[in-house]
Amino acid sequence: MKCVVVITKEEKGFVATDFDTRVASQGKTVEDAIDNLTEALELYYEDSGFENQNTVYMTSLVEVSV
Repeated sequence: MKCVVVITKEEKGFVATDFDTRVASQGKTVEDAIDNLTEALELYYEDSGFENQNTVYMTSLVEVSV
């Protein structure tokens, strides 16, 4: 399964957040944050009973005012 991940720089490292599930993890480096998020997502999907991990859900674009 491929996930869209948002990475932000924090005071003491980086936070990686999965765009769809909002599961997040952190690390001292970008690579650490992604590795930790990967582990967290594996546990998330294992616990959720999500059986068909190859299913892709699509939605239309949303327009927002800024």
